[in-house]
Amino acid sequence: DRLFHAGRGARENEQDGKKEREWKGPFYFIQGADPQFGLMKAWSTGNCDSGGDEWGQEIRLTEQAVQAVNKLKPRPRFFVLCGDLIHAMPGKTSVFSGHYHRNNLDMVVSSAIGCQLGQDTHGLRVVVVTAEKIVHRYYSLDELSEKGIEDDLMGLMKEK
Repeated sequence: DRLFHAGRGARENEQDGKKEREWKGPFYFIQGADPQFGLMKAWSTGNCDSGGDEWGQEIRLTEQAVQAVNKLKPRPRFFVLCGDLIHAMPGKTSVFSGHYHRNNLDMVVSSAIGCQLGQDTHGLRVVVVTAEKIVHRYYSLDELSEKGIEDDLMGLMKEK
């Protein structure tokens, strides 16, 4: 019986995937970055080699991020989490990425859900995708929880 249910779920997921292959109109998704469990304690104690043994602060911030996203109406199409998931190495001095495309692409950087090393706020990026353009805006966790997504971004998702 368990195999039947697992097989049925796989078929339903396959059908959902087929539905998603064609453009159905504007949508939005959420991009989060760097929960980096353990870094807040390591950074505060100055022990980046072995101080990442407590994750309480990062867990609270990640839960706040999930709660903020769950409040949004309509719900985002998906949530993508980029960057460091856990703290495992000493503080970084450089960030390396793929080659630089000199084709007018913007490198969009979102601040961390977890440990802030500067003055940025803990937050998430809302990305609206329409047939004509992609528009994105960064929100602090408090801002997204309290106010939600601004009307101008929500207006982009209305069918014309």
